[in-house]
This record gives sequence, structure tokens and C-alpha cells, in this order.
Amino acid sequence: MRAKHYGREVPLPVAVRDQFGELFADAEFASAFGASGPRGWSPGRLALVTVFQMAENLTDRQAAEAVRDRLSWAYALGLDLEDTGFDHTVLCEFRSRVVEHHLEEKVLDLLLARLKEKGLVGAGGKQRTDSTGVISAVRDLNRLELAGESVRALVEVLSAAAPDWLAQVIDVAGWSRRYGRRVDSWRLPTSKTKRDALALDYARDGFALLEAVYAPGQPAWLRELPAVQVLRTVLLQNYTRTTARGGREVVKRREKDDEKGGGLPPGRWRLTSPYDTDARWSAKRDTFWNGFKVHISETCATEADDTARPAPAPAPAPAPAATATATATATATATAKSGANAPRGAKPGRVPNRPILITNIATTASTLPDSKALEGIHQSQQRRGLLPGEHYLDSGYPSAELITGSLARHGVAFVSLTRFQQFREGFGS
Repeated sequence: MRAKHYGREVPLPVAVRDQFGELFADAEFASAFGASGPRGWSPGRLALVTVFQMAENLTDRQAAEAVRDRLSWAYALGLDLEDTGFDHTVLCEFRSRVVEHHLEEKVLDLLLARLKEKGLVGAGGKQRTDSTGVISAVRDLNRLELAGESVRALVEVLSAAAPDWLAQVIDVAGWSRRYGRRVDSWRLPTSKTKRDALALDYARDGFALLEAVYAPGQPAWLRELPAVQVLRTVLLQNYTRTTARGGREVVKRREKDDEKGGGLPPGRWRLTSPYDTDARWSAKRDTFWNGFKVHISETCATEADDTARPAPAPAPAPAPAATATATATATATATAKSGANAPRGAKPGRVPNRPILITNIATTASTLPDSKALEGIHQSQQRRGLLPGEHYLDSGYPSAELITGSLARHGVAFVSLTRFQQFREGFGS
């Protein structure tokens, strides 16, 4: 959305302000912010800063500097020239608070609602959806590193939450040598025998630490620490512990192919990091990553489609007591209806070429098949009143049930190759 003024391109923030005015009102984020306490920065403004930040691919620090240094940003945000902006850490806190209160889609909802009012997006037409991997903001760990780092993460939490209790249940000096630094920051043993021995040491330390936490008489709140639950899950997924004859405890690593019931759980359940329990290892064609999957839907109308699409119905005439804003809107509608100031070559009563606009973003587990995400995508588009008439998809999305079901439930026709068609074309038939 970039306009030109006197032959120069208008910056995106200026165009947004001129076209939409205030996009995100503070009241829309009221549920995430208290009515009392110290005065903070406007959540509506922070939401708009986040949009500009993503559009220009800026870091939090760079975005905060842009608020202070760029006139175009200050104009879009409605700031005085003397306004000193905010510290860059405010943006991270804002995003965390928005997510905690389940408002992560609020910005997109508000923006799409305004775009619908402008006639730039609507139901029907053509949209396309594709998925891509999103790498989690954690270090990649193999199974050995995961076990050791999960123990270290709990030790670190306990050393801060209950240092006196921890000193009574472990050998602090000995454990500090093994868990003082991140497990992936030093070179692991090269021989398989030593790596297997280290893996069992991590498991025994982890089981001993959990036994101390769950021992009778210990503070109950220790068991509620998230790091305790993470370590329990990691040990359960990667090790077996049995009691042999004579009462001897036997700890073994789970293997991928174990016919005796000691195999690894499916990838969709297996933790990959003690610091992000939602991330999963996954593969898509030649790409292998640890994280999530994001499905992005966007409009994809061609010039021919826009030429054939009728213009939005004009707004009703304002009442005699209408405000100046309503009067200006009626004037603009009448001007558009008469064809004045229309782009050169545009047909009267038709909408000129529309920009490509994102209509939905869905984040799922990386192990979830694309076909399992499609119904949720259509439900989100229906909630916004933006269901497409034709939905362009790659072969990972459609199935026989979805092809017929989506047309019956939502009136959406798929345009895609099925896997069977790809198989046939691969053999030249």
C-alpha cells in the first residue's frame, strides 16, 4: 500500500495513517492491560509499531529507534515531535502479554475488517494457502544433549527457587562440574561406549533428583515447577527403568525399533527441548527442522479477476445531522461512482487491481499434516467473512473427503493436484 505524491513514493506508515486513520484502538486490547498501576505506552500504538516492524524486518531495538527518529513513524502513530518513544524491551513485553491473553489474532482481525470496509478484500474470489517451517528459538539438541540439558535446567531452577533444599539432596560440587554449563557447549565423547555411559549417568541423576522432589515430607510446590514436569517427560520418553532380580535397578535407553515395548514414542509427542515443550522435529520434502509449521493464506486475484469484479455498493446517504466525516465519505462515494479520479484504463463501476493481502495465519505443530489444518483454516476465514470461492493448494492439503466436504460445508472449490495425480504425472501417464 504505497502511494505516490509529487512523483515520490509515500512511506508505508504515512499511507497507512492517511488511508485508515487510527487502526488499532486501545479498547481492543483492554483485557490484557490493567486499569490501574503506572501509565504505560498505548497498546494500540505498540500494535501498529509491531506491524511496521514486521513489514521492514526490524529488530525490537531498531523499531524503537525508528519511533524516535523517523518522522513517518511519528506521523502514523500520532506522536508529538518531543515524544521520546519507549525502551525496546517494551515490545517483547507487549507481545508476551498479548499472547498470554489470547489476543494474537486481534491485529489481523482489525486490519482485515478495515480492508473489507475499503473493498480491498472480501468473500469469494481466489486465495492460496501454503505452509512453511518455523524454526523454534531454541538450540537443536540430540537425544543425549536433551537428557543432560533437562537435568541441568531443573538444577538451575531449583538453585534459584530452593537453594538450601537443593544443597541437602545433591553433591553441589560434583553436580556443578557436570551441569554448570550448557550441555551443548562442550564436546561430547566421540566413542559410542562413552556416549552411552554418559546417557545413563544423565538418566540416573535425573531419576535421583525427581525422587528427592517427590519424597514424602518435601514441599509440595516443588512438584509444580514446570522444569520438574519437563524432566519427568524427557526421562519417560527416552529411558526405561526396571527392577531386576535381587532388587537391582536397571536403566536403559529406549531404541527406535524395540519389539519389546521399549521403543521411542511417535515424533508428534516427543519433546525436543526443555525450554520449548511445543517444538517438534519434522521434515517436509528436503527440509528438516525443529519448531512449528505456519499456514499462510492470501488473495491471488489476477487483473482479469479484478476487472470482472463489481465495485462495492455505495454507502447510504448520510442523515441531515451527519458529521463532517460522514459528509466527506458521501462525497467520496459520489465521486467514485461518477468515475472521477479513476485510474487510467479502469472501467467505470469496476475495482482496479487489488493488492495481495494475507487473510489468515495458522500456526500448528510441525508434525501435523497439512490436510489436518485445512478445516481450521476455513473456519477462521468463515469467521472473518473471507472464505474464498476457489482455494489454490499444493498436494499436501486436499483429500477426497476434504474436496467434497469443503464444497458442501463452505462452498469452497479446491484447485490442486492430488497425490494420486502427482504419482501418475511422475510416470508420464
